[in-house]
Amino acid sequence: MTNDERYGRDERYGQDGQDEQDGRDERDALAARFERQRGQLKAVAYRMLGSLAEADDAVQETWLRLSRHGAGQVDNLDGWLTTVTARVCLDMLRRRKTRREEPLDTHVPDPVVSALDAVDPEHEALLADAVGLALLVVLDTLAPAERLAFVLHDMFAVPFDDIAPIVDRSPAAARQLASRARRRVRGAGTTPDPDLARQREVVEAFMAAARGGDFEALVALLHPDAVLRADVGAGPVGHSREVIGAATIASQAITFSASASEADLVLVNGTVGLLGLRGGEPSAVMAFTVRDGRITSIQILGDPERIEAMDWTAVR
Repeated sequence: MTNDERYGRDERYGQDGQDEQDGRDERDALAARFERQRGQLKAVAYRMLGSLAEADDAVQETWLRLSRHGAGQVDNLDGWLTTVTARVCLDMLRRRKTRREEPLDTHVPDPVVSALDAVDPEHEALLADAVGLALLVVLDTLAPAERLAFVLHDMFAVPFDDIAPIVDRSPAAARQLASRARRRVRGAGTTPDPDLARQREVVEAFMAAARGGDFEALVALLHPDAVLRADVGAGPVGHSREVIGAATIASQAITFSASASEADLVLVNGTVGLLGLRGGEPSAVMAFTVRDGRITSIQILGDPERIEAMDWTAVR
């Protein structure tokens, strides 16, 4: 999308053109201020929605509201934009909850994939606080208002006084929403070890054990209560599922590796993961959460439609 398309610019001028030129200058200045906040707003929306496409939609809706409203009566434009983006995302989450017919379906949020040796600059801004897929899965289980309160306060330091009107609660009630969400997140153990070199060792050992059919080595690499989630969409490639327990996951890994194509090490949401390739083209993404040298969760996205729609320039 060009900037002219994004911001709705019109090249036509009236007889003297001055009023239109002034309006254009004002609109350009507003667009420039918005563009400086686009990365931050997308980061908020991605954490709220777990979908890169929906995050872009939410940010674009925020721009449309700003262009209609203008910035003349806004004292704190950055805060106003964050608030509007959060409201848009909250509405989207509520609509999603209403229309989801199979709430127990195994769903893996959109991964952000980069080359192992360098995070793409746009991805780096999007993942400034290392929001992994395992965390996004937990956020998906929260009520929309809980998710908003947690994301805005714990990830972006928005005061509860500002969060309260968005969720139609008092500041004290908004604080309780965030507290409940925080307990759920902490209990899920979604924070990985920060050492990427150690993560790589574990993931490479997992790959080698799976390819070698070494069941005992796989079990040793997995936490006893590890969870594997596989989202393959609604097509004919298999069925989405959740598998719990080291032994069961080890068996699945051996079976999968017997027919698996090539896999490359990549960064998935800032942690070491795998990109499955078929005929040289991406076919699946595997994200690992490694804690204390063991794998606590594996998230697999193998939905062909979603894989095809992803932007792979950061790993090519």
